[in-house]
Amino acid sequence: MQNSWLELEGKNVIVTGGASGIGKQIVDELVSVGANTVIADLNVKTGVEVDGAYCIQCDVTKKSSVDDLIAKTAEKFGSVDGIVNNAGVNLPRLLVDYEDKHNEYEMSDKDFDFMVAVNQKGLVLCAQAAVRQMLKQNKGVIVNVASECGQEGSIGQSLYAATKGANMALTRSWAKELGPHNIRVVAIAPGIIEKTALRTNAYNDALAYTRGTTADKLSTDYSKSIPLGREGKLSEIANLVVFLLSDRASYITGTCINISGGKSRG
Repeated sequence: MQNSWLELEGKNVIVTGGASGIGKQIVDELVSVGANTVIADLNVKTGVEVDGAYCIQCDVTKKSSVDDLIAKTAEKFGSVDGIVNNAGVNLPRLLVDYEDKHNEYEMSDKDFDFMVAVNQKGLVLCAQAAVRQMLKQNKGVIVNVASECGQEGSIGQSLYAATKGANMALTRSWAKELGPHNIRVVAIAPGIIEKTALRTNAYNDALAYTRGTTADKLSTDYSKSIPLGREGKLSEIANLVVFLLSDRASYITGTCINISGGKSRG
């Protein structure tokens, strides 16, 4: 049987936060091109298969859980060829609730610790454990899912933007460290994408408050803010990630690819 153009058949790839949202779409795309795909998520049971992917329960904020994820993947499949650090959280919060109406939407120590633990610490722990395995193979790919918000900033999402900005800085630094070991590190920065189940009413209420409006009035008219005039599709994000994991992207490392339909400050 001839391999596909991406030649990911039989490659072993982990997707953190792979049970829902962008992560689930990436998992499905990887399975469709023949990769041995591992869903690493708090909301799965280890050993179960879902739509052709193998599940390993993992809490990315805990080193022991992440180390176990990498060990179980290597034991089952023999190697870790790639990891997609997709697990992330976003709580819309103002630095200061200047209206003093909903203090729950003002940044707190708890909010800070939670977002940093998942979006930054989790990223570091997963990359570190994966690289220890990749060094044995002298090859591997890390794809970090950042955000256009981390490049541009966003009202009510300063802390989220900061963690995603850190994501991009780590990407550039690790690429320099790991290039001599044939390990590529790249990030992607999605912009506004189609709604998923993760965009809850509570999230919309919080975001709307930080922007001085109500959830039903949050703008969905992208004709002026996005040159392509629409939100992105989950499949478009997944297509980029799968390409970056493949050897077709073998000279791409140390950069963050914006995938936002052209949305920017300009």
